[in-house]
Amino acid sequence: MRPPFREYLADNIVVFDGAMGTELYNKGVFINKCFDEMNLSGPDLVSDIHRGYRKAGVDVLETNTFGANHFKLKKHGYHEKLVEINRAGVRLAREVAGDELWVAASVGPLGLKIEPWGATSLGEAREAFREQIAALVAEGVDLISLETFSDTNEIHQAMLAVRDVCDLPIVAHMTLQEDGNSLYGTAPEVFAGMLDTWGADALGVNCSVGPHVMLSSVERIAKVTSRPISVQPNAGMPRDVDGRNIYLCSPEYMGTYAKRYIMTGAKIVGGCCGTTPEHLKAIIKSVRMLRPAQRKTEIFVPSERKVEVEPVPLAAKSPLAAKIARGEFVTSVELNPPKGTDPTKTLERARFLKEHGVDAINIPDGARASARMGPMFLSLMMERDIGIQTILHYCCRDRNLLGMQADLLGAYAVGLRNILIITGDPPKLGDYPDATAVFDVDAIGLTNMVTRLNHGFDLGGNAIGKPTGYLVGVGANPGAVDIDHEIRRFEYKVEAGAEFAITQPVFDVQQLETFLRRIEPVRIPIIAGIWPLASLRNAEFMNNEVPGVHVPDEVMERMRKAEERAPGASKEEGILIARETLVHIQGEIQGAQVSAPFGNVERALDVIDAVRA
Repeated sequence: MRPPFREYLADNIVVFDGAMGTELYNKGVFINKCFDEMNLSGPDLVSDIHRGYRKAGVDVLETNTFGANHFKLKKHGYHEKLVEINRAGVRLAREVAGDELWVAASVGPLGLKIEPWGATSLGEAREAFREQIAALVAEGVDLISLETFSDTNEIHQAMLAVRDVCDLPIVAHMTLQEDGNSLYGTAPEVFAGMLDTWGADALGVNCSVGPHVMLSSVERIAKVTSRPISVQPNAGMPRDVDGRNIYLCSPEYMGTYAKRYIMTGAKIVGGCCGTTPEHLKAIIKSVRMLRPAQRKTEIFVPSERKVEVEPVPLAAKSPLAAKIARGEFVTSVELNPPKGTDPTKTLERARFLKEHGVDAINIPDGARASARMGPMFLSLMMERDIGIQTILHYCCRDRNLLGMQADLLGAYAVGLRNILIITGDPPKLGDYPDATAVFDVDAIGLTNMVTRLNHGFDLGGNAIGKPTGYLVGVGANPGAVDIDHEIRRFEYKVEAGAEFAITQPVFDVQQLETFLRRIEPVRIPIIAGIWPLASLRNAEFMNNEVPGVHVPDEVMERMRKAEERAPGASKEEGILIARETLVHIQGEIQGAQVSAPFGNVERALDVIDAVRA
């Protein structure tokens, strides 16, 4: 009969089981199948894996419920079976464990970004974890194993959810990258201190890397916490062999490292991806005769937490920021990056605009999701060769969060200072309908990240030395179909650190004025997008095919009558409409971003001259 887990762990080494997902894969379950649902459709397979680990001699069996939360199950269409899947996972493990082994509820991340990086709130995340954990606890688990977390914010919500439901022991694991830090760059000393403070009964690392990298992290963790340490590595890094992921660490190698973990101070060992009953036999053989090592811990305060960084004041960030800070009206013109590698014409247009007193050039990122020169490189050339400021549009499409951080650190290092953060268009809106997209975070999450860089910290909370000093802009859409949703998103962007906003092209003045009234409680400087219509067809395209743009009937009628009047008259009418719009709203905004359709910068200047006059 097993004693209470906390009581046993106090004086003994505990061995968890090994992989579930890769074992199911090795038994022929396709990688795109919902492994958690196998509790219902393939219970014999799951039970067979549990029996293999019991036969190997482990102390703890983990339920096959790692991804059985609402968000992950919904991707497979099984979210309505959440309770059934989780309870079945516990029953299958308990049937094999009997009264001799402990059953740990396996709970993994939600599979999406939560705030401040994603749209899912902390409360929503906590509720999703609570829903899963309640089902697991109701069926009778002995402890909760939180596994493979990258984000300390997310694992904190999972721990809070456990305590909402029960007082069972929590074993909390973060996962690592090759440098020994978490995937967001948080040092083991830092996240171990957090997990300790938040009340984990045991804490440690699992998954993503092999035994070697984990050992150095365990050594670092052992210095800063007196809590039991848990270590559950992969069987090395996977290798593609004839289309299958193969893990190459031998059982003997895993056993050798398990012994080193215990000697370093770990009290829980086990295996993650790629480990099998044979690996666990070797681990058990290595650690059974050992006693938990005595550890001497020290109070650890990461150096980056001691550093008080003074953010760069708004007026000192860039000449454009200084003008905004003084409350002056700013002007910019949008120029698309060129197709191909020759920027000559675009640079000539930028020089012309500088000579005519335009404050900055807006450079879209992947305009309409088509293939063009990267805006970051064009921005650098404009600032270096022309000497005009740029507002770099940086979109979340096609980059993960860590890649964005690397990009923006580099962009700041080479002198770029003004950034407009946008979520981005899906590729299917552009020239390549079969292209795929990556949306790791949206504009709100990226704004939070840049604000953190502006305060001297990276994603993992590590000091970066001198902070960045980006002027942070965001998009705004006064013509959104769901305007309440747009207002909420705007409020979140301001809360995340946005310092100015640029709107979608404005044709409907009343629509803009209504939007400005509604955002008054969180008002930041607004730069209105102005688009000189080139023709009736252009007006029809903007009205019907560009998301978030509304061209009023009276404007369409003016363009229609101009088109009937004479060839080319609609182009002049488009400029006149843009000038009238800008003059009308000038007193309510702090700047204008005027587009230059087809690169016609003279037309953009004609519009800007209306407010100068």
